[in-house]
Amino acid sequence: VQLQASGGGLVQAGGSLRLSCAVSGLTFGRYAMTWYRQAPGKERELVAAMSSGGDTYYADSVKGRFTISRDNAKNTIYLQMNSLKAEDTAVYSCAIKYSRYSGVIYYRVFDYDYWGQGTQVTVSS
Repeated sequence: VQLQASGGGLVQAGGSLRLSCAVSGLTFGRYAMTWYRQAPGKERELVAAMSSGGDTYYADSVKGRFTISRDNAKNTIYLQMNSLKAEDTAVYSCAIKYSRYSGVIYYRVFDYDYWGQGTQVTVSS
């Protein structure tokens, strides 16, 4: 199983980016998923999560600005990030977990089974 995140870059405050996480090696449908981030000197933070049934959760720090979505046909997870702030600067990574429970959202990064390499997001103020 491989997860490959992409789409990061340098953007000015107030700008937008869309991250993608391509998943290979499994059938995508019954997996919960998440995007998390880690900034230098800070703890890992789960920013958005989705149950296998499509329910979503967002950290307070990104609520209203970030949107997690999935395309099962493409085995890809997305994170649309709008109104970016300097404090959003971090390495963003994706993770997935097999879940037979369609309505369950997993809130802890270590609950997930597979993790991908991150993509750097830098927001200049």
